[in-house]
Amino acid sequence: MTGANATVSLTDVSSYLPGEPVGREFFTGYPHSADDLRDSAMFKAPRWRHHVAADETNVDLVERAVWPLIDRHGADAIRGVDVLLVHTQLPDLPIVGAGTEIARRLGLRPDWLVDVANAGCASFVHMLRLARQILTTTDARSALICNAQTAAGQLFTQSGVRRLAQAAVPGDGCGVAYLTAGGPSPILDVTTRHLGEYAGDMRLVADDGRRYWQTRESPLRIGFTSSGVAAVLERGNRLVPEAVGELCARLGVPTGEIDALITNQPNRLFLHHWRQALGVPADRHPDTFDQCGNMFGAAMPVTLDHAVRTGRIRDGDLVVFGGFAHAGDFAGAAGVRWHGSRAAP
Repeated sequence: MTGANATVSLTDVSSYLPGEPVGREFFTGYPHSADDLRDSAMFKAPRWRHHVAADETNVDLVERAVWPLIDRHGADAIRGVDVLLVHTQLPDLPIVGAGTEIARRLGLRPDWLVDVANAGCASFVHMLRLARQILTTTDARSALICNAQTAAGQLFTQSGVRRLAQAAVPGDGCGVAYLTAGGPSPILDVTTRHLGEYAGDMRLVADDGRRYWQTRESPLRIGFTSSGVAAVLERGNRLVPEAVGELCARLGVPTGEIDALITNQPNRLFLHHWRQALGVPADRHPDTFDQCGNMFGAAMPVTLDHAVRTGRIRDGDLVVFGGFAHAGDFAGAAGVRWHGSRAAP
């Protein structure tokens, strides 16, 4: 059924983490360069994170993450999805997105295939909204959302970057979600904000000034500055509570009554501030930061999968997703009434 009264369900979620956990000693035991951001709360290192192998791609991660969905729902259901939405960071091939290769590898023939380039750390919320819109306004009946993050093992382990404070925080991983028209876990509402005034404030830079496609000797890194970090901290602290507050107002639910708040996880400071601002206690704000680090867009689906598998999310819980992207150019929140709980392994 299509139309305003149709429902779309976040029916299931799964995830994959590559390799063995990498301890913070991988970075702290490496010779450091002068870095005035080393003591910044933005870059306090998690205990662990995962890194992709040198020959491991975004598509490899997605394929591994989808396997449990195939086990639970059957190969025909997953291969028959009508909508495939993909966000990858970093793209393995800038000219071509990963979506068509994912479709080929999994045997999919979707009517809708979109490689999402924006919304970064909050792209899971962005894609929930896109999938919900497509499933309620077209004949499409199911969707697969894929968030793959490989920047930690590709970008931040380079010798010229590994010595910087920013390198110790990111981790790699992949989260995927299976959405269906109807279904057990309805998406109640989604709110998003595109904030063009902050666009371009996060950039890849190299010491030699060359662009990423040019031959160079200096490695690429994120162009963080003290003033830029201060701006990101202020925006992030504000934008996520605003987005979640707006969503909860539309749902008629006080933020303090959220059963499970799942956010992106840039650092512990953001996580602490967001739950304090929203009145959500720590036991209702699951995260995987100390096990996985900042997984950018993959953090929300990976954390959801982990929380469901470990019993942190129960049948009937109101699950609210909230996050912001890059230096604040996107923020969004989504609410789901979860009825897809699975027993812990």
